[in-house]
Amino acid sequence: MTAPSPAAQAPPAAPDVLARCRDLVRPALTEAVGRLHPWVAEMAAYSFGWCEVGGAPAAAPGGKGVRQTLAVLGAEAAGADGRAGVPAAVAVELVHAFSLLHDDVMDGDATRRRRPAVWKAYGTGPAVLAGDALFALAVETLAAAPGGPGAVRLLSGALAGLVRGQADDLLFTARPWTGPDRVTTGEYRAMAEGKTGALLGCAAALGAALGGAPEPVVAGLDRAGRHLGVAFQLVDDVLGIWGDPAVTGKPVHGDLRERKKTFPVLAALGSPAARHLPELLRSPGRAGEAAALIEAAGGRTAALAEAHDRMAAARALLSGLPLSPGPDRELGLLLEFLAGRER
Repeated sequence: MTAPSPAAQAPPAAPDVLARCRDLVRPALTEAVGRLHPWVAEMAAYSFGWCEVGGAPAAAPGGKGVRQTLAVLGAEAAGADGRAGVPAAVAVELVHAFSLLHDDVMDGDATRRRRPAVWKAYGTGPAVLAGDALFALAVETLAAAPGGPGAVRLLSGALAGLVRGQADDLLFTARPWTGPDRVTTGEYRAMAEGKTGALLGCAAALGAALGGAPEPVVAGLDRAGRHLGVAFQLVDDVLGIWGDPAVTGKPVHGDLRERKKTFPVLAALGSPAARHLPELLRSPGRAGEAAALIEAAGGRTAALAEAHDRMAAARALLSGLPLSPGPDRELGLLLEFLAGRER
């Protein structure tokens, strides 16, 4: 019996694309983490879900690997072998882990992926140290790759955007819900593009750059990834209020109890129907009432509409780039998969 031709085979599903790219990147990521001080390497491995405190192998799942997948697909979309994008994938995964370690400390988040956050498991100082080590390792990994200096410049630009976004996000917490000093949806979009979009755009752009893509393709993938990042953050905002705890690993209405200024809340506050919302937001015990009012005032709908618009912008950018057909199709599959997380 003859095997079906490649043209007759079913196209891959997005989870298969994510798994393929994770499997390609994992040996290099493991090798890089293994170069760290043993104690720091254990904290890094714990943050990736590879081990428990003390180093015993863990059954806890890690993340989806979206950023490393974008880096591999970026290289393949440029016509290169996916292995050309592996240094970029390792670097962005290390930077993402670094940002999560520090974010959890800054935000006081005690859990990550249904386990104690690194700072809760090992202490605040050790968690900061592990994050710093991951950042340094990311730069070292890229600097050693072919085209390293240019790649490091791309990563540095993304890091600057990430820091600006995180700084704005932290400052938002001290600003009022209403009045002239309130946080606007426009400010929120800019924050999300930096905090979340900068690294997603950088991942695809870095992979393409290491794969030999011309500058317009690298820049186009970066812009598409930034749109994806804003959409990703908006869907996270929806899940942070209305998500199923069994899926998200977070308590229902958790973002409201923590008084986070997320897009659904900011959009609802602009509606006359939400005139009592500030009062509810100041009372964590009334988070359920606040969630219902935000939905009634159109906050949830506005966030999802904005996310869908950003996904459409990303798709339009990708369709205008001269990308290899297979990876281009897989990038589209990844966008559809991420856009559907709210369902």
